Amino acid sequence: MPVYTYRCDNCGIQFDEKEGFNDPTKTVCPECEEESLHRVYRPVGIVFKGSGFYATDNRSPSGKESRKKKDEDNKKTESTEKAESKTKEKKKSETAPKESKSTNKKE
Repeated sequence: MPVYTYRCDNCGIQFDEKEGFNDPTKTVCPECEEESLHRVYRPVGIVFKGSGFYATDNRSPSGKESRKKKDEDNKKTESTEKAESKTKEKKKSETAPKESKSTNKKE
């Protein structure tokens, strides 16, 4: 169950309350009993770091450059490997003995 922070606009009291996701939001202040209570939203204190996350997720500019370079290098090696495999297949098909159909008929 998450903990939510509430603040009263009338008296200024601030407190944390443990509630379920489906529980209704509190609106009445426990101190002044006015309907001026609202939730305080704060940024989440979690940061994901590492190579397994998107480049837009809290990554420094230096990390973006090295990532781009790695991606470009991978693309180059993939394209050269594909070209090499195609040339090998072509050479194999050229050197393989061809079957000839004989059209000579015995009479």
